[in-house]
Amino acid sequence: MKIIDIIQQSEKTVFSFELLPPLKGQKAEKLYRTIDELIEFDPKYINITTHRDEVEFRELPGGLLQKRIVRKRPGTVAIAAAIQHAYKIPVVPHVVCGGFTREETENMLLDLNFLGIKNVLALRGDGLKSQSIFVPEAEGHAHANELVEQIVNLKQGKYLDPEIKNTAALDFCVGVAGYPEKHFEASNPDIDLLNLKSKVDAGADYIVTQMFFDNQKYYDFVSRCRAIGITVPIIPGIKPLAMMNQITVLPKLFSIDIPEDFAREVRKCKSNDDARTVGTEWAIAQSRDLIAHNVPCLHIYTYGISDNTRQIARAVI
Repeated sequence: MKIIDIIQQSEKTVFSFELLPPLKGQKAEKLYRTIDELIEFDPKYINITTHRDEVEFRELPGGLLQKRIVRKRPGTVAIAAAIQHAYKIPVVPHVVCGGFTREETENMLLDLNFLGIKNVLALRGDGLKSQSIFVPEAEGHAHANELVEQIVNLKQGKYLDPEIKNTAALDFCVGVAGYPEKHFEASNPDIDLLNLKSKVDAGADYIVTQMFFDNQKYYDFVSRCRAIGITVPIIPGIKPLAMMNQITVLPKLFSIDIPEDFAREVRKCKSNDDARTVGTEWAIAQSRDLIAHNVPCLHIYTYGISDNTRQIARAVI
């Protein structure tokens, strides 16, 4: 089932969450345990992240450095198919620009279609850690709206190779990311909002937001989106804070604000366990308020940690 149909047909706020594929060399049991622990709360879909290749340098005898290209979390397509088959829940794999050519993207989308996966989240993704700005692959996309356009073209049976005959249309529901507090690379909030509108105008069906800790930021963001003609559903993304240092790390990484009353309570914590408790309580309060405002879905960034997500779901779902 498509995510847009789930949202439009539901009479109340639904619940979803996001997972990472296992690290290369690890089994998938931990991921499945996370799903098992959350399945009782009737998640309507599960997102699976996609990760690009990374560059590493390994020191050789004699002091020389060897450059290696590695992908630490391969297997998004396989994991997505396995989860959807085992749990009978729609899965939303991320499709990213960074590290992928348009041909590789087309092939990934064909694989997903063959496996019966009809939902994707289209993202630009991160640049390499060694790059100060995002650099696309030589035959890749520089922006997420271009990626959305490619997916929409496939929905119309338009492939990269115009000589392919009798092409089958791939019918995907496409989600994109939105930033209530501005993407960290955007020059200002207005430009960031126009970038989001370009993704929706290209054919995106819904928006899921970056994490935020102040619900008013989300409500203001939705109002600003509606004011410029963005009408698709806007799903709030919630991340329960789990460690003390995240009140300083997360703002630097994601260009978000931490409300002072929340930060004050975290600073009182003596351990990460204490911070996790405070973070979970804050996320519960956020979630209750969002549900009271009839948001279409509550999307929780779990990243494989299910205990706090379970507490949130138990309190609000």
